Amino acid sequence: VQLQASGGGLVQPGGSLTLSCAASRSIFSASTMGWYRQVPGKQRELVASIARFGEINYADAVKGRFTISRDNAKYTIYLQMNSLKPEDTAVYYCKGWYTLGRTYDFWGRGTQVTVSS
Repeated sequence: VQLQASGGGLVQPGGSLTLSCAASRSIFSASTMGWYRQVPGKQRELVASIARFGEINYADAVKGRFTISRDNAKYTIYLQMNSLKPEDTAVYYCKGWYTLGRTYDFWGRGTQVTVSS
């Protein structure tokens, strides 16, 4: 398994959850890493990304609430999710990608996040 995501679950609105994604060294060292999410009937959307040298981007819907980080020693990224809302409910996917002539991308299995009272 090249990308292994974990940490999903059920949380109440306003609560917090942290997702983790462990990657192989070869993928992690070469790639921008990110989190996507998908709800049934909708396209998968980018939530947050962090480049090799730390450049970070967030979707507008999560700015100020979610924090992405990467631990280069553990080849792992994290998504700290605070002030969760029901609309954050989705399957969250970890992805790594890099461009070398063409784009190579790698997906982990999804982890379900449910925000509900």
